[in-house]
Amino acid sequence: MADAFDLIVLGSGPGGYVAAIRAAQLGLKTAIVERELLGGICLNWGCIPTKALLRSAEIYHYMSHAKDYGLVADGISADIAAVVKRSRGVAKQLNQGVTHLMKKNKVTVFMGTGKLAGKGKLSVTGADGKTTELEAKNIIVATGARARDLPNLPADGEKVWTYRHAMTPKEMPTKLLVIGSGAIGIEFASFYNDMGAEVTVVEMLDRIVPVEDADISAHLEKALKKQGMTILTGAKIDTISADASGVKATITTKDGKASDGQYSHVIVAIGIVPNTADIGLKELGVAVDDRGFLKTDATCKTNVEGLYAIGDITAPPWLAHKASHEGVIAVEAIAGLHPHAMDPLNIPGCTYCHPQIASVGLTEAKARDAGYEVKVGNFPFIGNGKAIALGEPEGFVKTVFDAKTGELLGAHMIGAEVTEMIQGYTIGKTLETTEAELMETVFPHPTISETMHESVLSAYGRQLHM
Repeated sequence: MADAFDLIVLGSGPGGYVAAIRAAQLGLKTAIVERELLGGICLNWGCIPTKALLRSAEIYHYMSHAKDYGLVADGISADIAAVVKRSRGVAKQLNQGVTHLMKKNKVTVFMGTGKLAGKGKLSVTGADGKTTELEAKNIIVATGARARDLPNLPADGEKVWTYRHAMTPKEMPTKLLVIGSGAIGIEFASFYNDMGAEVTVVEMLDRIVPVEDADISAHLEKALKKQGMTILTGAKIDTISADASGVKATITTKDGKASDGQYSHVIVAIGIVPNTADIGLKELGVAVDDRGFLKTDATCKTNVEGLYAIGDITAPPWLAHKASHEGVIAVEAIAGLHPHAMDPLNIPGCTYCHPQIASVGLTEAKARDAGYEVKVGNFPFIGNGKAIALGEPEGFVKTVFDAKTGELLGAHMIGAEVTEMIQGYTIGKTLETTEAELMETVFPHPTISETMHESVLSAYGRQLHM
């Protein structure tokens, strides 16, 4: 006889484990199924351990520039093995934290490979080959996604890496090729550049971090080139091959010129593939879009009764915090609480390169394309006392408003600590604030966050410090 639950969650990433916790809070008998490590990719191989790596690179960068702060640091060096060990330790700590949260909330954990076995049914095959049958009125699928390979050169963990290999390198790259300039590609490019590798980034579109505002892209490209990176936009990989000595690539740049390059390693960061195969979705007739991602409604429900989907197997943006919020929405819908639908324009995005990037809402171009008449504010970090005192004068804040109503349509930031600051604008958008409330908000001095206030003032010709 199958074990019965009110809810089964397939996948324990930031969407799955948060959904399980919220379900337990609402009194639902809940089970969670995980084939590898509790916490999923984010905690174990994504968001968290990469930030630990980037923190080490940031400290190394500051040590290398100690004289800029009146300090002396001689003979410094980086130990890539020790840096990776620290990162893995952080991931392990958080994995243990999720394990504790499951016990605390009385969520039953099944370790093994889960597969839908019909409506309301799920089988779990453990490492020992034994299968456990589960059933529940509702199931949430939160199986996430994996890195997309180059069609002619799959990652091997030796010379050809995905993000997962790049987090635990067997050796330090000397000359690194990064294909793709989204958040993952740029973060690893930034990390390895700070750690001393010679880095080249290839992007097929006309600018790096192409989902960001064009002004952000331009500023980041300038900053990364200043740090020594080679940035090739509007470029394509004609041929690429790898052997024991490294990677050889022929790259055609936007001027039509092709050239051969030899690299020690390549990181492929060209997108993700949803983990939807072989888990019983096709047999149930679950609807997917043209790219293979599951279609869901405002409460994360699929076209199959009792089956919900959240996170990276559904529509973008593919972000951990979006998955977590979807988990809460799905569970509250199951419990009959009628949750509010999530507005994708209120989901912030952060890229932890150096300098950092953060944004929420519409870019200036997308706001204009949507028919808005806009007012745009822009304030540089060089006009901010705290940024100068920190030795971080590069960066700016850009705000986009509806000229007719004063609604905050979007905010875009680049510079030190902007990933911590963006939530101020995110709260403002969620509260449907206008320029009036933001202007009347008192920002503490001295903080970099004052640039946020000044950018709003700038949109209306009222900036004070520039």
